[in-house]
Amino acid sequence: MPHILIGGHIHEAGLALIRATPGMSFDMVEDMTAPSTLTLLEQTNAILVRTQPLPATLLEQAQHLKILSRHGVGYDNVPVEVLNRRGIPLCVVGDANSGAVAEHTLMLMLALAKRVIAYDRETRAGNWRFRDSQEATELEGRTLLLLGFGRIGRAVARRAAAFGLEIEVHDPYADPALITQSGARPVAALHEALARADFLSVHIPLVGSKAPIGAAELAMMKRGAIVINTARGGIIDEDALAAALASGQIGGAGLDVFTTEPPAAGHKLFAHERVIVTPHAAGLSKECAMRMARMAAQNILDFFAGKLDPALIVNRAHATAMPVPG
Repeated sequence: MPHILIGGHIHEAGLALIRATPGMSFDMVEDMTAPSTLTLLEQTNAILVRTQPLPATLLEQAQHLKILSRHGVGYDNVPVEVLNRRGIPLCVVGDANSGAVAEHTLMLMLALAKRVIAYDRETRAGNWRFRDSQEATELEGRTLLLLGFGRIGRAVARRAAAFGLEIEVHDPYADPALITQSGARPVAALHEALARADFLSVHIPLVGSKAPIGAAELAMMKRGAIVINTARGGIIDEDALAAALASGQIGGAGLDVFTTEPPAAGHKLFAHERVIVTPHAAGLSKECAMRMARMAAQNILDFFAGKLDPALIVNRAHATAMPVPG
């Protein structure tokens, strides 16, 4: 009788799938590291987790664990090395959130370019003359640099093309032919691409502790460029970004993610008027929350039915604990 431990609340659509499957049971917990959760690990065969950190020591205590399913596509919160050593597959939800995150990315880009927050504030305050500030800028003909060309990067490129942006892509792991076929231009040297970028949008995982976009990289960009991060906190160095905003080197930032989440109430970037922040919600539209919950649950159900799609397994080279359908 497979038992699932769910870390964090998921949409009812995912829970309904589990309830409708004979022989399946589940517990849903707020905090995966709480002492009360540790006792549940003894009977856990599968874990479905959102963004909560999963310490390696916690996974080690789940002696009967067979599969871990992420409610998303990133897995920075999962100690993959533990799963690899034990042959346990880690699966993600594929394209479930790509469209939602891409739309959110374009929303931040447009809101910053068009100075929506400032225009709204001044209009409410009765400052109709603010219209003559002519601070809004256009996207057409500007250059957008995408750092990363996975599912979300490709979805952003398709949408950005409709606004007439010139799209460049830096991704050493992407096929240059695929980038070219999408209408974008592959660039091998990041520093050269940064120098041409009016907008930078990052769509890569965070590997290690050093931010790929730090003070040096921000200084390479055009003065007044706009940066967007809907990927992972820490990819853009927050201290360097605050300094670049203060000096005017960077003209605006749209951030859905932070190095520490939730960020402190007095976070240095909150006070800057050219920063728009959201609470790691890019992939949490109503429709997307439903899709991710369903797919994250379905991955577990498919695993125990012996029909999990290998394309959704992140560590398939190490995943040996695959059931055979009876």
